[in-house]
Amino acid sequence: MAIVDRVRELVAPIVDAESVELYDIEHKGGVLRILVDGPDGIDISVIKRISRAVSRLLDEVDPIPGRYTLEVSSPGLERPLRTPTHFSKAVGSDVKIKTQPDAAGDRRVTGTLISADDDGFEVETTDGVRRIPYRDVSSARTVFEWGPTPKKGGKRPNPGPADTSLPDPSLPDKKAPTS
Repeated sequence: MAIVDRVRELVAPIVDAESVELYDIEHKGGVLRILVDGPDGIDISVIKRISRAVSRLLDEVDPIPGRYTLEVSSPGLERPLRTPTHFSKAVGSDVKIKTQPDAAGDRRVTGTLISADDDGFEVETTDGVRRIPYRDVSSARTVFEWGPTPKKGGKRPNPGPADTSLPDPSLPDKKAPTS
């Protein structure tokens, strides 16, 4: 059994117990990366609990030969797309795709993911709709478009009507007379 499959089998009950989704597992370059997500995102306290429990379990079972670094995190705003489920959940999102060198068409594809099924997906690009089979994908991720950066020294918003409950500084101060 492959390392990722064995780790998935071990980690799934821990993640399920936190009522979140095991988004992905990657073992590459001495790093074991476990991505978890929830319907409304993921809280850092949940990530901490999962990380501690997974770390203890992997120390006991030791399914990975040699040294590695464990990372438990959210997939983030610009999340990797590796499985048909990832692509299906990202329908409607902007994506960047890099295809295999031998795939037909442009190697880099940017657009909106409009559909996904068991064999591949469709991306609406400026040139039209392109169908890409999963076997042709080298890498894929969602793209988060940040809003425009505010200009420095720009106009400040209007604070609204003046607060009349405070004394008017242009009027003389009415203090009690002192002797």
